[in-house]
Amino acid sequence: MKLLKIADVEKCVGCGLCMYACSRKNVKDLHIGIGHSGIRAVSLSGFERGATVIFCHACKEPPCAEVCPTNALKPRKGGGVIFSEKLCLGCGNCISACKIGAIFEREDGKIAVCIHCGYCVDFCPHGVLKVVEV
Repeated sequence: MKLLKIADVEKCVGCGLCMYACSRKNVKDLHIGIGHSGIRAVSLSGFERGATVIFCHACKEPPCAEVCPTNALKPRKGGGVIFSEKLCLGCGNCISACKIGAIFEREDGKIAVCIHCGYCVDFCPHGVLKVVEV
């Protein structure tokens, strides 16, 4: 099983390429922007402080899945969740339940969450992200 991890957060400049890669992989409409990304590059208040990335940390017992009324989020073996967009109502319960703020509301009211596919890793020019086998 693969999990996305931070290899070296000090190298993050907040370029957002991981976000664009995630968005493009997970949507069929190529006009959709980073709002569909399950990962966020966030500035830490100025260039000298750099940036960080926020994504699902693959909880063993994800609180987001526990509060989902439609099972759109189901616990994934080994941690994290499996997301079924068709079942998502956009209620926001999972956003509130996530202790690290790693579930994001999309423009259409549904959610975006990292599913640990690792697609974003190859697009990070600074080696901030890595995929590990567990």
